[in-house]
Amino acid sequence: MQLLRELLDELPEDLYSQVFTHSSWTERRSDSYSRLAFLGDSVLSLSVTTWLYPRLEAERFGAGRLTKIRAQAVSGPACREVAVRLQVPERLRANAPAGMGHGADLLETERVLASIIEAVIGGCYLHNGYERTAEAVVEAFMPEIEDALAHPVDFKSTLQERLARRGKLVAYELSAEHGPPHERTFEAVAMVDGEQVGKGAGRSKKHAEQEAARQALDALHPTDEASSEAGAT
Repeated sequence: MQLLRELLDELPEDLYSQVFTHSSWTERRSDSYSRLAFLGDSVLSLSVTTWLYPRLEAERFGAGRLTKIRAQAVSGPACREVAVRLQVPERLRANAPAGMGHGADLLETERVLASIIEAVIGGCYLHNGYERTAEAVVEAFMPEIEDALAHPVDFKSTLQERLARRGKLVAYELSAEHGPPHERTFEAVAMVDGEQVGKGAGRSKKHAEQEAARQALDALHPTDEASSEAGAT
């Protein structure tokens, strides 16, 4: 995290300010972090991919498995954790317009914090180039990368496995889309027997479905599962 913090603190004042400016704080969207987040999203993905690719055996880690590991390492929750370690909430409040210090708290959602981390990466890329930025990104996201390697998670598969024990299936529906094309956020719901059991949001439809499955798993009471298993014996 030290490297990314140093690069962030080296940014010119105007670029640093843009990184921590929400679109609702300015009349011109181009003065907010949205375009930088679009750029940083690609740099983040490439940085993690470039680190993973030569280190994982080709026979064991095909394209599909690599994609899942990378998706978990750079997911919304992962970006939120990095944002907290980088003290993004504090920096956001410090950069808020006069009288908006506490109002900035309302913007500290997972989606906003993830977008700001991507904007940080985009700004560092513009100012320092790819090599230095990629090194800093990998260092900052290393706990998330290591967790994805040690504990790969596929919430959709896990949810379906648990529901299958009850003879049920889950279906996913796209419920909403927000934002401009370059900063689109998707919302999805997990449905079982016509009832919503989970809802999630993400920067892609797949991420939104994974978040909906995660919420459904959280709501699935362990005793319910145990009862189902007992009834099947």
